[in-house]
Amino acid sequence: MFPNERWINDNEFMNDCLSFSLFNTNVISSEGINHWIPFTEQEVNAQAKFESNFMTDFIKGKIKPENSTDNLFEKQEKSEVKPLVFSEEATAVFDAGRELWKYYHAQKDVNVNASLYDIREYFQGRNEKGKMNNKSDDATYTELIGNLREKLKDLAEKIKPKVYEYEFLKE
Repeated sequence: MFPNERWINDNEFMNDCLSFSLFNTNVISSEGINHWIPFTEQEVNAQAKFESNFMTDFIKGKIKPENSTDNLFEKQEKSEVKPLVFSEEATAVFDAGRELWKYYHAQKDVNVNASLYDIREYFQGRNEKGKMNNKSDDATYTELIGNLREKLKDLAEKIKPKVYEYEFLKE
């Protein structure tokens, strides 16, 4: 099973999916260098420089795709790389995420390259069995993560019909 090809020209859908993935704690791992930080150091008042600015460079259109082909004689098109444009729902997710990252970077002894999973772990902690706690005692964090989850839910509702329309999933 694979999707039909109509999604390929739907930039808003692709950008919505990227936005959802960046802020879905089940997707981005905290192992190794975090190339998935969706903000610049300045946007979140980071305490130090990030090890990678890949994602913000990608979003701003600064990453040029390699124009490689298996056929030496095939004409290669030079495509212009433009900054990504996000829907209202995706922008709301970024805004909510930015506020959470800012709050995290205002704390002491943080991992400057933290993923959302790391941020959740910082505020929620772990129990004696090593499992992440479901809640945090920090009221500001709880409000910020709740807002982010609400905006993610709105974005997911926007994406859902096209997931079926483009046959990534079948009903």
